[in-house]
Amino acid sequence: MLRRKGPSQFQFWLIALCIGIAAGFAALFFRKGINALQLLLYGSEDPSLMHSWVSNLPWYWVLVIPVGGGLVVGAILHRYTPDGRARSVADVIEGAALNEGRVETRAGVASALASMITLGTGGSSGREGPVVHMAGVISTWVSNRIDANGITGRDLLGCAVAAAVSASFNAPIAGALFALEVVLRHFALHAFAPIVIASVAGTVINRLEFGDVTEFALPTASMLEFYVELPAFLILGLLCGVVAFALMRGIFVAEGFADRVQARTGLPRWLRPGVAGLMLGVLAIGFPHIIGVGYETTSKALTGKLLWTEAVVFCILKVIAVAITIGGRMGGGVFSPSLMVGALTGLAFGLVATALLPEWSGAPTLYALAGMGAVAAAVLGAPISTTLIVFELTGDWQTGLAVMVAVSMSTALASKLVRHSFFLTQLERRGVRLAAGPHAYLLTMYRAGRVMRGTGAERSASEDACWELIEDGVYIDANATLDVAMPIFERTGVAFIPVVTLTGEDAKPELQGALFHVDALKAYNRALTAVSAEEHS
Repeated sequence: MLRRKGPSQFQFWLIALCIGIAAGFAALFFRKGINALQLLLYGSEDPSLMHSWVSNLPWYWVLVIPVGGGLVVGAILHRYTPDGRARSVADVIEGAALNEGRVETRAGVASALASMITLGTGGSSGREGPVVHMAGVISTWVSNRIDANGITGRDLLGCAVAAAVSASFNAPIAGALFALEVVLRHFALHAFAPIVIASVAGTVINRLEFGDVTEFALPTASMLEFYVELPAFLILGLLCGVVAFALMRGIFVAEGFADRVQARTGLPRWLRPGVAGLMLGVLAIGFPHIIGVGYETTSKALTGKLLWTEAVVFCILKVIAVAITIGGRMGGGVFSPSLMVGALTGLAFGLVATALLPEWSGAPTLYALAGMGAVAAAVLGAPISTTLIVFELTGDWQTGLAVMVAVSMSTALASKLVRHSFFLTQLERRGVRLAAGPHAYLLTMYRAGRVMRGTGAERSASEDACWELIEDGVYIDANATLDVAMPIFERTGVAFIPVVTLTGEDAKPELQGALFHVDALKAYNRALTAVSAEEHS
């Protein structure tokens, strides 16, 4: 009945609950797996004190572990992914927009395992990226089993993502909004209830294991010194926007540089993560703070236990380490590193601001909290869910005004420097243009061969007219999409474009039919109408 008629509302909510539970357990096991690897390799009994344990190890052990982890990661990704790249949040966003809420399953499972090994062996990234994609694998399996249409598939994907984020960070509100704001990229009412159900389920899984505790414990409640301090948070927001851009740009530069080196030297792609691990190991010998997710350093920044020079140096080194990890294709996400970079940036700024105007200033830790949210929001392109997740990670709701001011300024600035977010910029670099919205990417979903009128069909173009245009160089391949055809219509002004199959460089094109301008516009209009109906239902 589910496959034939689709799920009813009650059935859909029940499926959402089951997906939430499954994604919650997947996130829990992922976190437990990282902790187990860190205990085995580094002897770290407390993941929140990772770099303290690493500081006591022999230098050669600190060097060898990331190299070994990188080699294992390279072997996994080389064997089970077509391009040797770990999947993350960007691929989930692409699946929601272009693939009816489905993601790659084989590559997704391999990426989750590779990312677990990366984080367990000292990779400097976060766990939210692989967890989100792993949740997408679960929802994809369910969507395929019930033959879900595009709307249902996307909603189930949102449910899985919300549960995974909630279970990872004990943040049910932010988990639900993250799925809506970042992955689905709309706030349709029909998706809200099931996503909340799944998000709550994921949070329950987390709290059954870890209790109702926040990720970071602040010493005292930070108080904003009236309203005279707000201009300082505006400036902090702008600084965080620049830092977020530097973090994102550093990753893209490192990835591009590694691609060029790999192409010129013939370095096997399975060896690339191992080289990145070697670089991380060398860096970690002197600065073990870069190892892993970085919660210990983030916590010290939020509690004001770092000097100004330490905050600045650790921030720069973390940016470099994250660029090496992700550019070296070791796997992992960017959310947790952006929290650490933001907290360090905010603390460094706060120490200066409070020293200059002590009578008008609150605690420097308030700036660390605001900076943490501002950098993370700019990187994710998600000011709403990031603001809430900062509150839920710290339990400090009294400083909301300062955080909101800093977040608004950082996201406004960073969105002008990149394509709205790190994830959308990643997709843009791969040729997947989602940042501009559905009106820009919907044309890429329709191939000319799907919309054309075949040769000999009713009201199709005559073969003679088609061959005349082909001789003038006006034609399109059957596998080309409408985003290629529409500029041809605009440039030439023709009513139709011949659709051909190109069999070889010297071979004559085989005429398949004609793509009419009116048919392309009708297909585009139907797609826009469907998207609008989904987003406003």
